[in-house]
Amino acid sequence: MKIHRDDIIAPEDYARMRGKHRAHLREIKRHRRIEVGPFITFFFENRQTMWHQIHEMLHIEKGGEEQIADELDAYNPLVPEGRDLRSTMMIEIDDPIRRNTMLRRLGWIDETVSFLVGGRSIAAEPLQDTERNTPDGKTSSIHFLVFRFDDETVAMFRDSGVRVALEVGHENYGHQAILTPQTRETLAGDFF
Repeated sequence: MKIHRDDIIAPEDYARMRGKHRAHLREIKRHRRIEVGPFITFFFENRQTMWHQIHEMLHIEKGGEEQIADELDAYNPLVPEGRDLRSTMMIEIDDPIRRNTMLRRLGWIDETVSFLVGGRSIAAEPLQDTERNTPDGKTSSIHFLVFRFDDETVAMFRDSGVRVALEVGHENYGHQAILTPQTRETLAGDFF
């Protein structure tokens, strides 16, 4: 369910409870993070993580009422809709020279990501607010992805006897991570 204007609390109320909200968010995010290979991390978003992100942006930027609609437009696309998982994929390389070199080798990496559920592959679809790959093949360090499941694949995802992995199959970055039981259970909660 998307976040609406009525879900946004007053800035002073958020500021007063910010520490408590952030501690709660750390617990929510604990099993929503998946590292695939040496420097790509996926953060699987949900309504709670996006509610918090919107409030953090409002708290930091102090844009008032005018800012709220922009934040809702920016973050609502990352709220799952019942038969999908949505993720922020981050290419995390601290060294700026190495990062630039690698980003130039990883063009269109966002089109090579998939969940492997039993014998099925669920390809990621880039959520494109802007193009994140340049014509010369350089990619962005941040991508937003959606994985759309059907009812049968959701049932397989929830079945602890079925292997579930997240894979990046780019020719210059081929890695896979098997989901832990805790992560699977957490992400399965996004399906309804």
